[in-house]
Amino acid sequence: MDIKKIKIILIAFLILPLVVFSQEKIKDSIIDKPERPAFEGSTVIDNQTNVLNSKNTLEIEMSHRFGLINGGENDLAGFWAPSNIRIGISYAILDRVTVGYGTTKFDRLQDFSLKVALLRQTRSNKIPLSVTFYGNATVNARKKENFLLKQHRYSYFNQIIIAKRFSPNFSVQIAASVSHYNLVEAFMENDRAAVAVGGRLKISPNTAIMFDFSQPLTQWDNPDQPDVDFNLPGVSFGLEFATSGHVFQLLISNYNGIVPQKNYMFNQNDFFDGDFLIGFNITRKYNF
Repeated sequence: MDIKKIKIILIAFLILPLVVFSQEKIKDSIIDKPERPAFEGSTVIDNQTNVLNSKNTLEIEMSHRFGLINGGENDLAGFWAPSNIRIGISYAILDRVTVGYGTTKFDRLQDFSLKVALLRQTRSNKIPLSVTFYGNATVNARKKENFLLKQHRYSYFNQIIIAKRFSPNFSVQIAASVSHYNLVEAFMENDRAAVAVGGRLKISPNTAIMFDFSQPLTQWDNPDQPDVDFNLPGVSFGLEFATSGHVFQLLISNYNGIVPQKNYMFNQNDFFDGDFLIGFNITRKYNF
């Protein structure tokens, strides 16, 4: 090998580390952006999702549950039966923190909520999951004659939501929760642990199929009502239609409480025995 070729090889070896270092520096300077939210809306039918809106976003929420389809002979599949309604607002005070308030028809429940993004899935998958906390404190605003003590009005709900966006079309989440009531029946416990699994599959740019399954882990039975199952799961299916500012979910579910601890603690509807209803959720966002 002549001296000229040796010089070329030496120069190449000297330059190569500089090129590699430069490429790594450029790569390291690229911001690892958060992945798009695993879900389009703030709820996956009956449970919260990992979605938090950007700072200064106001969201109006309306949820409606008609009566049970098999609840009567002349109520048009539950449409003429007594229905439950919740209207709420939430406001993103920070990109990762949202506060909210809602009022519900059944039991006149007034709920005050907090939602915090603890971890966010990144596009590089360096953080593979999103972890979100959701909690509420709820007041039963019926007349005082319904309560022995003022403290009996209060209930609480705490939930950790773990979500993953597997692809632009498919997302799944699992959530663990604890519901608490200050006053319950003698055969019940004040706290009930539960787990929920939900998912979303897009079938067109603006339409998705959704499912939501909730299972109480704390079990109890009433000796005075041995034929009544107080440990039934929540089962929900729905279609979601989304635009830039609206999310509309048309659903069937055996949950009618809307406020989560009401569903987890007191549901007696058996989805697989025909105890389900038609309902919908609507949200509208306003950015300031």
